[in-house]
Amino acid sequence: MDAVIVILPGDGIGPEVAAAGRQVLESVAEQFGHCFTLTEHAIGGAAIDAFGDPLPSGTEAACRAADAVLLGAVGGPKWSDPNAKVRPEQGLLRLRAALGVFANLRPVKPHPQMIEAAPLKADRLVGVDLMFVRELTGGSYFGRKGRDDEGAFDECRYSQHEIERVTDVAARIARQRSGKITQVDKANVLETSRLWRGTVAQRVADRHADITVEHQLVDSMAMHLLTQPSRFDVILTENLFGDILTDEAAVLAGSIGLLPSASVGGERGGLYEPIHGSAPDIAGSGKANPYGTIASVAMLLRHGLGLSEEADAVEWAIDQCLSAGVGTPDVFGSKGVSTTQATAAVLAVLAGSARQRAAA
Repeated sequence: MDAVIVILPGDGIGPEVAAAGRQVLESVAEQFGHCFTLTEHAIGGAAIDAFGDPLPSGTEAACRAADAVLLGAVGGPKWSDPNAKVRPEQGLLRLRAALGVFANLRPVKPHPQMIEAAPLKADRLVGVDLMFVRELTGGSYFGRKGRDDEGAFDECRYSQHEIERVTDVAARIARQRSGKITQVDKANVLETSRLWRGTVAQRVADRHADITVEHQLVDSMAMHLLTQPSRFDVILTENLFGDILTDEAAVLAGSIGLLPSASVGGERGGLYEPIHGSAPDIAGSGKANPYGTIASVAMLLRHGLGLSEEADAVEWAIDQCLSAGVGTPDVFGSKGVSTTQATAAVLAVLAGSARQRAAA
């Protein structure tokens, strides 16, 4: 397979984990006989410094033309002035809009090796296997904004079409799993949430009658996610609620550094990134966890390029490394290895599995 993949290293630990993702893509291409053309472009704070724009026109054009995009992370204290007119995060929001990706997929499945490392009681993590489907291009992040001497506002607005199309994505995923969706809102207070609840219920009834839907208020969901996580499967949310809940769910996995994400729904292959931030406090120290980015590479292969066997091989390699106790300090404390060592371990497992496939 021939594919063009754009890599956006970004800021903080972004370049370190993006380098790990690049190595895995190169390894997969070599082992499975693909031709991946990999190009790097600036985004976020690095792009502001170099071009005065968090999403330069050249970066946007390259991403629009690519078969898939892999992102490291954006942001950092250098550009953290909340009153600044140009901020790193604007580049990511604009990129999502430019690519037309409207559904953010975030799987959370604790690895057995991580259950004891997680801050929750081990019995609460047994059987946890979640898939968040977060609407990505609507709500208060993209609504009208304003500020004056007396106050400020961020408009939260949704259309039925925006809700219907992300519901369709959640239903397709649920059909491959338990057949159940939990839709999260604040329908007891917010009009947009009442629209969400009614539209999701109607869309499922009209087009996905084989899927079961339950509704949860976001505040109770925040509690149940930590006390009864195994009772949920596919969780469908609006933009802001999904952003918060998926970061909360990271504690189920033992470390936010382990979790990947995929942003899909556009005409091309989508945008893939770990859910962690730029972590400027550990940038350059060799402590960054590459597994979230490598797992995002697996999602890129599966959802962006349709290469399920290759995605399975990458995920299996991560699983083998964690089972062997190989991971960065955020996962294994003082026994943790460096970013490059963890990446090398994944590459070694991938190479070994390739030899096993060749021998067979």
